[in-house]
Amino acid sequence: MSDRSEALQSFLDASLAAYDQFAQAPESRRSVGQIFSALEEPGAQRSGPGGRLPVCSHLDTALAIETEHESLRRLVDQFKAIEPQLEWRRRTNPDSSASDNFEVGHANAMIVGPGGLEDRRDLWFGVTLMAPNVRYPDHDHAPEEVYLVLSEGEFRQGEAAWFSPGIGGSFYNPPAIKHAMRSVDTPLFAFWVLLADRPA
Repeated sequence: MSDRSEALQSFLDASLAAYDQFAQAPESRRSVGQIFSALEEPGAQRSGPGGRLPVCSHLDTALAIETEHESLRRLVDQFKAIEPQLEWRRRTNPDSSASDNFEVGHANAMIVGPGGLEDRRDLWFGVTLMAPNVRYPDHDHAPEEVYLVLSEGEFRQGEAAWFSPGIGGSFYNPPAIKHAMRSVDTPLFAFWVLLADRPA
């Protein structure tokens, strides 16, 4: 077992408070409960500086959210404290559903999970940033997933219509459902958590 850094623990505490406030669907609450229960046991810590991609120039705009919710303001502040250590990466091999500007217009970072600040395989806690007017490709995965959105933007599940959760919006992706997201005229910024080794 490793000691968890104070900055990462503060971020996880803020994340739990925000997810607890905004992830109200029964499926989301069950999944989030399992994930944050697993996070009580620290994993192997990764040290050293992170790495940004050009799209990260949109981070300041994405994180300048206006909200009356103290939990979201605290989450943003705690994220800013750990962001310099994150390794931002591009999703590889997108299909034709992605927009032409997808490669240069997006980045994902793993906070807890493979290659994250806490390198572990049982769960993934990550974040996605997209420049304005970018469409993420359709994709799916076996584990269920819960999003917490901190920007404007649109999301889609299966063949249903696109929907806009708004700042503080949260939603649940059932196992193996096809899903996607797209930014509007402002950057998209969203957290996502899933139990990688326990598909529901």
